[in-house]
Amino acid sequence: MILGVPREIKSDEYRVAMLPAGVESLVREGHEVLVERGAGVGSGFDDEHYAVAGATLVETAMEVYATAEMIVKVKEPLAPEWPLLRRGQVVFTYFHFAASEPLTEACLESGITAMAYETLTDAAGRLPLLTPMSEVAGRMAIQEGAKYLEGPMQGRGVLLGGVPGVDPAEVLVLGAGVVGTNAAKIAAGMGACVTLMDTSLERLRYLDDVMPRNVRLVFSDSTAIRKHVRRADLVIGAVLVPGGRTPVLIRREMLATMKPGSVIVDVGVDQGGCIETTRPTTHRAPTYIVDGVVHYCVANMPGAVGRTSSRALCNATTPYVLKLAGGNIDELIEHDHAFATALNMQDGRITSPAVAEAYRECA
Repeated sequence: MILGVPREIKSDEYRVAMLPAGVESLVREGHEVLVERGAGVGSGFDDEHYAVAGATLVETAMEVYATAEMIVKVKEPLAPEWPLLRRGQVVFTYFHFAASEPLTEACLESGITAMAYETLTDAAGRLPLLTPMSEVAGRMAIQEGAKYLEGPMQGRGVLLGGVPGVDPAEVLVLGAGVVGTNAAKIAAGMGACVTLMDTSLERLRYLDDVMPRNVRLVFSDSTAIRKHVRRADLVIGAVLVPGGRTPVLIRREMLATMKPGSVIVDVGVDQGGCIETTRPTTHRAPTYIVDGVVHYCVANMPGAVGRTSSRALCNATTPYVLKLAGGNIDELIEHDHAFATALNMQDGRITSPAVAEAYRECA
């Protein structure tokens, strides 16, 4: 099979979809790998690393898309890439279709086989290709939230961990999945007073045994959310519905009850976000203010730490890329649970129920 790795063009996206080690494994199995020049620079891999691994370096993304039978990316195809997609071409990446009707329409029209990292589910019900980036995003959420609580960033001027004699910040984390638990651990480690909320009592009971003492576990309902939002200096949105639109937990009117200069980091912005006032931002312009509350809603947070993120991502994706490249796509989708759940659309039709539902809602 001919695989293609284009350079990511999303604003300040420094990740790459394949490491030289992955290229070497594919070439060893008889596949050809096309890599657009400069694709790995933001992750610490120059073109020579890929050439030594056996990749064929090409000058433009157009050459990659025109030749490759399977495209391996990090982020969803952007508008300049849509005309390059070909019917029957397999595209393996993060799509997040639920958050974008134009992207969904473009990919349906192209006729690609869209295999989404974020919905691929293993036999144990885990999301192995979403997990590494959720770990990065959860940890970054606290790093960024702490920064934007500073006065020069228009925050409250609060130090997350406080100092002796001065209270630490109150951090509210909505969702106790991979993002939420990583955010809570980092915030707790910095000395903040953390409230971690979820609707799963089983999950809360487990976390009660393993979380530090400065993390409170609270069942999530509308009354509890309103109560803890008022107290929070920093709110982390860490809610996930695989493939579907993230439910809105904080409505616009609730912002008026929050402390002026408090900060919201909505990690789920790729899937629409759990804050009504969420809209995607970029690393160049990461924040905006609504009703005195600073919103940080960067849609590709892990992209800022490309050296860490690319290695973490490719450690997880490469075995699946090798399996896709070495097998019959239709047979893999039919007989392998992981690939069946990764398939979001094929031949101009949506195959994922969650994506279909979200598409109907936004159409």
